[in-house]
Amino acid sequence: MRLKLVSSETNWDFFRHARLTFGASVVAVILSILAFLVLGLNFGIDFRGGTTIRTESTQSVDVATYRAALAPLNLGDVSITQVFDPGFGAERNVAQIRIQAQGDQEAITPGTIQAVEAALKAVDGAITFASVESVGPKVSGELVQTALLAVGLAMGAVMIYIWLRFEWQFAVGAVAALIHDVIVTIGIFAAFQIRFDLAIIAALLTIVGYSINDTVVVFDRLRENLVKYKKMELREVMNLAVNETLSRTVMTSGTTLIALIALLVLGGDVIRGFVFAMTWGVIVGTYSSVFVAKNIVLFLGVKRDWSKTDKAAGTQFGNTDA
Repeated sequence: MRLKLVSSETNWDFFRHARLTFGASVVAVILSILAFLVLGLNFGIDFRGGTTIRTESTQSVDVATYRAALAPLNLGDVSITQVFDPGFGAERNVAQIRIQAQGDQEAITPGTIQAVEAALKAVDGAITFASVESVGPKVSGELVQTALLAVGLAMGAVMIYIWLRFEWQFAVGAVAALIHDVIVTIGIFAAFQIRFDLAIIAALLTIVGYSINDTVVVFDRLRENLVKYKKMELREVMNLAVNETLSRTVMTSGTTLIALIALLVLGGDVIRGFVFAMTWGVIVGTYSSVFVAKNIVLFLGVKRDWSKTDKAAGTQFGNTDA
């Protein structure tokens, strides 16, 4: 007996409030763009520049204690992570401390480094500074350009793939949904001034992949139903496709969110921004697959090509019970 989170007889009308849902998405995108332009992003050290200090100690690394020791120095964005390596012995405990650039200076001053060392020695007398490296604004600017290029190329590749596999209307709908997901996610980070670093770029690329996976599954079922139900209205065929894959969508999104929420609560400060972006992206990506991509395809219309056979369409995962 298989567990079903969604009944196989489900027949919800996902396009009943199409204007409202699509309008809400347009408003969300506009507000996100305004938040980005007015408030800007709270760039982390990866994009802003700063100094990386590598420490070693015979005592175990306590990230919370290190962070509390550095807090009175008012250094701004400080990231502390423990470095694990199979080659390290029990007596070698390594940590990486990243401090944002102070004012217009490319690197923190020797005096600040001495203050950091003194603060850490106060809580760990055996600590030593193995290396001190700085990342200048020029390198950070190149990282911003590379990150934008990576997201843009990912969307371009997705559009070409959808265009070749389906029709151009599907490609436009899929890419519009991806752009919606990325912009709204960036808008959330701008509105709440959550730290934005390279880990968030990785999350955005993962969101693109996750969202397009759900969209392609529904598109595949839609193409199959267009052949099967030749006289049915396009809106009804699309609604049927979403209902038939709803069980799979709930199962996939639900199980992913359970893992992400656990990481969000228990994962700690180091990965919280990445996990938050992923959690928000899964929610928005699932929403846009139905209420953005499909609405655009419905608006553009689809050529009912009856020369396609059933063998050329469909997916074996569309009827997965949840």
